[in-house]
Amino acid sequence: MRVVLSTYGSRGDVQPLAGLAVRLRELGAQARVCAPPDEEFAQRLAAVGVELVPVGDPVRPLVSGPRPGPEGFSRRVTALLAQFHAAVLAEAEPDGVVVATGLFPAVAGAQSAAEQLGARFAYVALQPTMLPSPYHRPIEFPRHPYPPEVTDHRELWELNSGAMNALFGKEVNAHRASIGLPTVENMRDHAFTDRPWLATDPLLSPWQPFAEREIVQTGAWLLPDERPLPADLSAFLEAGEPPVYVGFGSMPMHGAPDAARVAVEAVRAQGRRLVLARGWADLAVADGGDDCFVVGEVNQQALFPRVAAVVHHGGAGTTTAATLAGVPQVVVPQIVDQPYWAERVAELGIGVAHDGPHPTVDSLSAALRRALTPETAVRAAAVAGEIRTDGTTVAARLLLGDAALN
Repeated sequence: MRVVLSTYGSRGDVQPLAGLAVRLRELGAQARVCAPPDEEFAQRLAAVGVELVPVGDPVRPLVSGPRPGPEGFSRRVTALLAQFHAAVLAEAEPDGVVVATGLFPAVAGAQSAAEQLGARFAYVALQPTMLPSPYHRPIEFPRHPYPPEVTDHRELWELNSGAMNALFGKEVNAHRASIGLPTVENMRDHAFTDRPWLATDPLLSPWQPFAEREIVQTGAWLLPDERPLPADLSAFLEAGEPPVYVGFGSMPMHGAPDAARVAVEAVRAQGRRLVLARGWADLAVADGGDDCFVVGEVNQQALFPRVAAVVHHGGAGTTTAATLAGVPQVVVPQIVDQPYWAERVAELGIGVAHDGPHPTVDSLSAALRRALTPETAVRAAAVAGEIRTDGTTVAARLLLGDAALN
């Protein structure tokens, strides 16, 4: 069986699919990933023997550069639809499976290819806030804010559906008509299907069932990482007490241009050393003190258990990795689902949710003081032992067993 895994997004969207592809291969299936052509994605997938089918433009320049305005939005949606339809159509087979996540136009393009081929299709959310529920709010789309007087979650999800129709409906239906598929009225519910998947840990990210919708929660899709830490980083770790890790992943941190300085001063205020991840914000330490070490792309699974705390943006993958490492966290949420992950970390008692996306020395110092208490460390270690690591096995067996798919 051939399984095509499709996404357009940052590393947090690509790496889970790589983890599932590795597990599928171990179970005897063919698996390939349709994803952006960023060099770091290609290198990571190549290192674990997963074939990357490059689709669309690289994501990092789009995220790190100036934010695109509303002009040209329709053109960008149309391009992603066509690019992912063509790529998935070329890679998938009628008796195979297509699994899609990431930006909505890429999902819709992959789905139309599966529909055209007659292949089975599964939509997977990497965070629950993407999926309609009476128990949580939907995310907001830029330039489509929800009225402040509307607080009922069901009403908000109706508004969410209307916003997605307004943003994508014309382009999706034009694309579908051009390849001979019927048009649809509800963009979101059609693409997300009647039985979407949720690839998150049930403890870290519990789903509350309700009558109108069935969700298949598999557990988080983890990619085992056997890479050793760089020798100079290992030497730094061994030269003193465990440092604090600070990194914001794919977030450009446009609203916090002094994030590196803030991190250095806040960590020093706790009497700790610092490991600073450059990330897509290209963070750097100005004074070059010997209590600071700057890293590029690194094996978080090897690094996080050796630090005193992890300060991060609240991406699903980083949150899960830090939780598995059993160390306290400070989450400085920036966009989309990141406030949800910050809230969950605080609710579980395994760390602190920073108030807002723009840390100051005082605010980050206060959050670190709370996170670095013995009580938080004990709780983080306890929760780590309850996090499941079999998400890709569950998902792969469902795919290969023809269960839980439309």
